[in-house]
Parts: sequence; C-alpha cells; structure tokens
Amino acid sequence: MAQRRAHRADAVARIVEDWARERPGLDTSPLEVLARLHRAYLQYQSRLTAQIERHGLSVAGFDVLTALRRSGAPYRLTAGQLAASGLISSAGVTLRLDRLEKDGLLVRERDAGDRRVVYSRLTDAGLRKVDEVFTEHLENERRMLGGLSLAERRRLARLLSGLERSIVDSDAVDEDRREGAAG
Repeated sequence: MAQRRAHRADAVARIVEDWARERPGLDTSPLEVLARLHRAYLQYQSRLTAQIERHGLSVAGFDVLTALRRSGAPYRLTAGQLAASGLISSAGVTLRLDRLEKDGLLVRERDAGDRRVVYSRLTDAGLRKVDEVFTEHLENERRMLGGLSLAERRRLARLLSGLERSIVDSDAVDEDRREGAAG
C-alpha cells in the first residue's frame, strides 16, 4: 500500500499538471518546492499541535518552556531574552508567561541588583513538564521523519538551511531592484 501511495501523483504534482495544461508556457517550478514545503509544514504543524496539547500546553507555551530549559540553570530569562531566543515572537510573550505562571510551570522574579528587570524562571514542575514533553516531541518528530534515511535527513537539513537563506536574501534582491528603479 505504501508503494501504491508513493507512485500516485501528489497534490502538488496534480496542480503543476493542471497549470501546464492551462498555461503551458508558465514556469511553475517554484510550486514543486514551496507548495510541497507548505503542505509538509501543515501536516507537521497539526501533529505537533496535537502532541503538545495532550499535555495541556499550547505550542507557544511549549516554545517558552523550551527556551527557558535551553538557557541552562537557573532556567531563567527576561521577556526580551525570550522574544530574542528565536522561536518566540515578542507579541504575546506576557500572555504566555501569565498562563505558564498560573499553571505553576514558571515564576517571575525581580533581579536583586536592578528591580526593573524581571526574570521568568522554570519551577521544578515546569522543568519536569518540559523535559517530559520535549522527549515525547523528539520521538514524534523521529516518527514523522521515519521515511527518510539519516543521510537524507542531513541532506534535507542542509537544503532547507540554504532555502531559508535564499528566502531571506530575496528581500535584499527586491530592495536592490526598488532602489535601481528609483535611481
């Protein structure tokens, strides 16, 4: 059955075929990468969300807990540090912190040297929770990547890193075009 699924045209291939029929001269090759990436992300996101929510957490709350855990003992960061940690947007950090504090997973503490600075620190319960959920999270991701060999995973990781750089760099290309048109 898995072989049968592998040989059928996927949704993106059907979309590309439709465009080739309707507009034969149109280069739809970006769809073959980015539409598949988007569809894979949606599948990943639904599985991630379901796994995290089983533990009474939101994905955003989980991101806060993992950022605190990665920071190392004493597992505390300011709201600004959390926002800058990579996966957490600054919008809504306070709401996430409020919820996690209410759930007993973190506490807020003022800095002894500068009372204006407030840290969010994992409680013992928060540390246990994040370690449990993160371990399960990695197993969930391993399952999702189970159809790829280790070499394929590493190659894909390198390719996705290049894709991210390409997307970010495309902003500079657009900016250069706008400046050239204005000059």
